[in-house]
Amino acid sequence: MIVVTRLNDSQFAINPDLIERIHASPDTTLVMVDGAKFIVTETLDDVIEKIARFRAHVISLAYLTPDADYRPGIRSLEIVDGPHAIEEIIEPGSTVPSRPRRI
Repeated sequence: MIVVTRLNDSQFAINPDLIERIHASPDTTLVMVDGAKFIVTETLDDVIEKIARFRAHVISLAYLTPDADYRPGIRSLEIVDGPHAIEEIIEPGSTVPSRPRRI
C-alpha cells in the first residue's frame, strides 16, 4: 500500500496494483481499475516514485525470508539468474509444454 493525501489534507492508503491510470491536469487524479477516481495533492512524479519504492520493498522482502521457513515441496520466492537458471528448475530430459493444458 502507498499513502497519499486528499485535497483536504487527510491521508489514506491505496493499493498501487489497482491503479489503472494517473492524470495530472492540473490536479493529480488516480483512476482505479474499477473506475473510482481519487484527487491527491502529490505530483504525478511523487506517486510514481511511491509506487516504485513500494514494489522495490516487496521484492526486497524476498531476500529477507529466513531459511527456517523452508518446507520440503514448497518453494520460497527467490531470484534465479545465470546461464543455468532454467536447468535448476526443470529436470534434464523433461519437456515443457508450449502452452498450458486444458483441464
